[in-house]
Amino acid sequence: MAENQTAQENEQQTAGDQNAKQAVQTAELSEAVSQPAGSAQSGIDLLLGIMLPVTVTLGKTELPIQQVLQLAPGSVLRLDKPIEAPVELFVKNSKLATGSIVVVNGKFGVRIKEIFSVDGADITENAEQQA
Repeated sequence: MAENQTAQENEQQTAGDQNAKQAVQTAELSEAVSQPAGSAQSGIDLLLGIMLPVTVTLGKTELPIQQVLQLAPGSVLRLDKPIEAPVELFVKNSKLATGSIVVVNGKFGVRIKEIFSVDGADITENAEQQA
């Protein structure tokens, strides 16, 4: 029983020490100052520098796990698109454009043919019709 009482006293003392360490401090904040319209451009400039993942899809296929496990160097996968079909360009999993594969200085590239708006409409054709 004496051990229980001693343990409780130790817990109360520890809790009291922790409460004493937690001091409340007040802080004075200055009033927000509105910035001129020209300075808002710097915020947009910050956003324009953000890097986004861009993925180009040549085609797709589905394989059973057994065939996936049998893949080895030199294996060929048949995709669902013919060679003349356009590739799809995605930005953060949203379809942005279609195009064709080109080679530039020994590296693959994509020549953009159509650009899509957020709702999926082809804005390339709309721009050509307005011109």
